[in-house]
Amino acid sequence: MIAMKKYIALLRGVNVGGKNKIAMPELKAAFEQRGFKKVATYINSGNVMFESELDEDSLKTICEKLVFETFDLRIPICIISVNELKDALSHAPDWWDNSPDNKHNAIFVIQPHLAQDIISKIGDTKPEYEKISFHGKVIFWSAPIRTYQRTRLTKIVDDKSAYNAITIRNSNTTLKLAGYDK
Repeated sequence: MIAMKKYIALLRGVNVGGKNKIAMPELKAAFEQRGFKKVATYINSGNVMFESELDEDSLKTICEKLVFETFDLRIPICIISVNELKDALSHAPDWWDNSPDNKHNAIFVIQPHLAQDIISKIGDTKPEYEKISFHGKVIFWSAPIRTYQRTRLTKIVDDKSAYNAITIRNSNTTLKLAGYDK
């Protein structure tokens, strides 16, 4: 018998600014109809937790096809196992998610891209404006709210190859997703 693993599908750019609208109950139903087990969604930004015996590469292909066929949207999807996310969080730097005066994000790198490549494209950061580190496919990023617009990360939107290779979740969402246990 093949063991089921817990995964998270992070859909890029869903329900942001009125674009790529997907109702989470419909997304959940589509995943269930595809045969995924213990499906749940979290908030309205395209976070789907589920169980499957398939590997991440297969799941990425299947999930992207499912979203296209069901919602007519070509959306990149990051697939990460709950265990991989928990491992990344256990390696998060001390400064991540520890100050209410800062924004704290987890930047998920969409396969086949690598975190090192995205960090390289972000370029040199200035420690007074932001801090950045990574483990696996999760980049940890923090910046003071008052100087957020001066960060290198805000400039990544100018590099479409990098911007289209990531999906971002705030620390609260990331921590909730890591605790998925349906």
